[in-house]
Amino acid sequence: MDWIYLIIAGLLEVGWATTLPYTNGFTKPVPSLITLAALAASFILLAQALKTLPVGTGYAVWTGIGVVGTAIVGAVFLNEPRDLPRFICISLIVLGIAGLRFTGAK
Repeated sequence: MDWIYLIIAGLLEVGWATTLPYTNGFTKPVPSLITLAALAASFILLAQALKTLPVGTGYAVWTGIGVVGTAIVGAVFLNEPRDLPRFICISLIVLGIAGLRFTGAK
């Protein structure tokens, strides 16, 4: 269950990171509430996952999911760059996340 919490927490990080610019510095109420709710839920689930996972592994996977997911959302939906160097870097992050998952972490 700890990995499920961690994956959901990472996906929620993608959500709040993606909606953050739409808050306009937290001056727009609806995007601000959505961002803060996703942020809070992400932290709560991360904390639940860290009850059993090593903090280094959990935090690295959480941020990795957030970085990769946000980069993909940006490229697919926000017309951000889709060049080869970005793809290679994102792939290395994914490889690192998989490595942490399959090299002894619970």
